[in-house]
Amino acid sequence: MVQPRILFFIFFSITFTGFCQSKIKGKIVDSNNGTPLPITQIINLTSKENTTSNIDGTFEVLNSDSYLFKRKGYIDKIVELKNHQFYIIQLEINPSELHEVIITTNHIPKKLKKATAAISIISSEDLQRSNNTDFAPILNRASGVFMQSGALNTNRITIRGIGARNLFGTSKIRAYFKDIPLTNGSGETTIEDFELASISRFEIIKGAASSIYGAGLGGVIHITPQNGFLNQSSINGELLIGSFGLNKQILNLNHGTSKNSFRAVYSNTHSDGYRDNNQYDRQTFTINSNHFLSEKDEVSFLASFVDLKAFIPSSINEAIYLNNPKSAAFTWKQAQGFEDAKRGVFGATWNHDYTTSLKLVTSIFSSFRDAYEPRPFNILKENIFAFGMRSRFLGNTKLFSKTLNWTIGGELFKDSYKYETFENLHEDSPVGIGSVKGDRISNFKENRKYYNLFFETNYEFSEKTTFSAGLNINETSYDLEDQFQVSADNPDQSGSFKFKNIVSPKFGLSHLFSEDMSVFASVSHGFSPISLNETLLPDGQINTSLKPETGWNFEVGSRGEFFNNKFQYNVAIYRLSIKNLLVSRRTAQDEFVGINAGKTQHDGLELAINYKWLQKENVTINTFINYTRNNFIFKEFIDDTDDFSGNDLTGVPKDVFNAGIDFNSMLGFYGNINFQYVGSMPVTDSNSLFSDSYKVTNLKIGYRKNLTKKLQFNTFFGVNNIFDEAYASQILINASSFGGNAPRYYYPGNPINFYAGIRINYIF
Repeated sequence: MVQPRILFFIFFSITFTGFCQSKIKGKIVDSNNGTPLPITQIINLTSKENTTSNIDGTFEVLNSDSYLFKRKGYIDKIVELKNHQFYIIQLEINPSELHEVIITTNHIPKKLKKATAAISIISSEDLQRSNNTDFAPILNRASGVFMQSGALNTNRITIRGIGARNLFGTSKIRAYFKDIPLTNGSGETTIEDFELASISRFEIIKGAASSIYGAGLGGVIHITPQNGFLNQSSINGELLIGSFGLNKQILNLNHGTSKNSFRAVYSNTHSDGYRDNNQYDRQTFTINSNHFLSEKDEVSFLASFVDLKAFIPSSINEAIYLNNPKSAAFTWKQAQGFEDAKRGVFGATWNHDYTTSLKLVTSIFSSFRDAYEPRPFNILKENIFAFGMRSRFLGNTKLFSKTLNWTIGGELFKDSYKYETFENLHEDSPVGIGSVKGDRISNFKENRKYYNLFFETNYEFSEKTTFSAGLNINETSYDLEDQFQVSADNPDQSGSFKFKNIVSPKFGLSHLFSEDMSVFASVSHGFSPISLNETLLPDGQINTSLKPETGWNFEVGSRGEFFNNKFQYNVAIYRLSIKNLLVSRRTAQDEFVGINAGKTQHDGLELAINYKWLQKENVTINTFINYTRNNFIFKEFIDDTDDFSGNDLTGVPKDVFNAGIDFNSMLGFYGNINFQYVGSMPVTDSNSLFSDSYKVTNLKIGYRKNLTKKLQFNTFFGVNNIFDEAYASQILINASSFGGNAPRYYYPGNPINFYAGIRINYIF
C-alpha cells in the first residue's frame, strides 16, 4: 500500500503546484498613443528572472511578484502583478531618448531611428516650455516647420515652404487629431483652437512622405491627445495670468481602473490682446477614454468642443506698423470685426487583434463648425458638418525569412459647407456701434468629398536595413449649389468639379550603420487639392481647366547619438519640385480667382541637435539647436504680363534658427531659455519688398515640489520677448491697396510680456 500512496502524493503535488503557478498575462503599450511595445524587458525583482514582451506587446509571467518593465526610449516602471488579471502596462516616453520611441505616423509602429522620412517629435516636455497658450513657439522648435502668428486666432503654418502662398490660415498641410481629420474638404486646416493642455505630443512628417494620410504636399501634423492613466485617479488644476489681460484656467481630470481610463480637460482663456480690437475668449472641453474590453479588443472615444469669440485687428501698413503697432486696421476697428465660432470633433476607434500578426483598426468620426464673422466688407455666416471613417489592416509576415510589416486601408470623408454673406452697414451706423447686418448678398452650399486608398509596407532586409514602399490613391469632388436669387448682376454659380484620380507613390530606405547612427533616403509624390472658391470665375462659371498642385519630394538624412547618448542629431537635405503652381489673383477687395501659373523648387536643409551638458543625480542641463535653411524659388511663374521666374518664394524666410537651454534640479527648481532668429522674407512676388529679420528670446523659470505622496505643487514665471524686439510676427503677402490707402502687409508681434501661474495635482 505504500507505493500507491507515494504515487498519489506526487501526482497531487504536481497538479496543485501547476494550478498555483497559473500564468499572469498582459500587454505593454505607449501611454500616449497606445502603440504596443515589443521586446520590452520584464525583470522579476525577487528572482531576477528576465523575459521580454512579444511582437504585439503581450507577455506572460509565472509568479505574482513585483516586476520592472524596461525599454530604451521609455521611463522604467515597477508594477506588482497578481493572478487572475490581464494587465495593461503603460510606459511613458523618455524625452532624452526620442530616437528609440515607437512612432505611428504611418500606422506601422517602428522606432524613430528606423524611419525612412524626416519626422519631428514634439514631446509633452516640449509643450511645457512656454505658457501653454500659444502654438507658435512650440511648433517652431521643429526644423522645417514655420508658424506665423498675427494673433491667437490668426495663424499660418508652413512646412518646407508649402502653404506660404495661402493668404489667410493654413492650407496644403494635413492634420489629424488622433484619427480624426482636422483638414476640411478644401484642404484648409485649423489646429490652434485646440487646448495645448489636452495634447500629449505632435508627430510631424515633413514633405510629401505620408501615403497613409493623404499624400499632402507639405506633410502631416499628427496630434496625440492626452490619454488617461490606468489604475490612477487624479485632478490637476492650473491658473495662469499675464500681460495684456491674459487669464487662463485649466482643469484636468483623470480616472483609471485596470481596464478603463478616462481623461477630461476643461480650459477657459481670456486675453485683451496687445492691439486694439484684439480681445480673445475661448472655452474648450476635451474627453478621451480607452477601454480594454478583452485581450484582443480595445475601444476608444475622443471628443473635443471649442467655443471661441475673438476680435480681429487684422494687418496694418508700414507707417502704422512702425509708429503705432498697437493700432488695428482702421476698417476692422470701425466695424469691430470678430469671429464667433463653435466647433467640435468626435470619434470612436475599435482595435481588434485577430492574431499576433494581424490587426484591424477602424475609426468613425464627425465634426462641425458654426461661425459668424463680421468683416468690413461683408458679414460671413457659415456652417460645416463633416463625417467619415478610416479603416486599415496591419500585419506582419515572413518573406524570405525576413519580416514584412504592412498596412492597407482607406479613408472616406464628406463635408457640407453652407455659407451666406450679408451687407455690413457699419459705415452708415453711428460711431462705436460696430457691424450692422444688412441684406443677404450671397447664399451657397458646397458638398465636398474625397476618398483615400492607401498601402504601405516596411521590409527588413536585415536587422539594420529597412525598405519602405507606399501608395495613395485619391479622388476629390465638389458640388456647388447657388441658393441666392439669380439675376443679371448675380449669375447662377451652381456646378460640379471633380478631379481625376491622383496616384501618389513613395519609396524609402533606412540603414543602421551602428546601434547609434542611421541614414535614410526617400522619394515621394504628393498633391494639394483646389478649393471650390479658387475654381469660380467672375462670371459665375467653374473653371474646369484648373489642375491641382503636384510634386515630387527627394530627401536624404541621418539620425544618431554619440558620447553615451549625450549628443543627438537629426539632419535632412531635400528637394521638393512642384508644378501647376496655384496662384490667387485678386480681382476686388474680397474677390480672388485661382490660376495655374508655373513651378516652384524647394531646396532645403533641416538640422536638429540636442546635447546633455550635465547629467547628475541632483541637476541636469540640456541644450538644443534647430536650424532651417531654405532656398525656395519660382522656377517658372508668369502671372498675366508679369514674369517672376527665378524670384524667391514669397512669405518664407531663408533662415530660421532656434536654440535653448533647459535646467532641472532635484531641489525642484527648473527653467529654460529659448532664442529664435527668423531671417528676412519676400513680401511680394516681385521681390521688391522684404520684411526685416528679427530675434526673439523667451524665458521661463519655476519650482515644483511633492508636498505629500499625493499632492504635487508647481509654480512658474515667464517673460516673452525679453529684449522687447519690434518685429512682424506674420506677413500678408502681395497685399493690395484700395481707395488710395497703402497696402497692409504687417501683423505686429507682441512686445515684452510676462506671465505667471500655479499648478496643483492631487492623486487619489
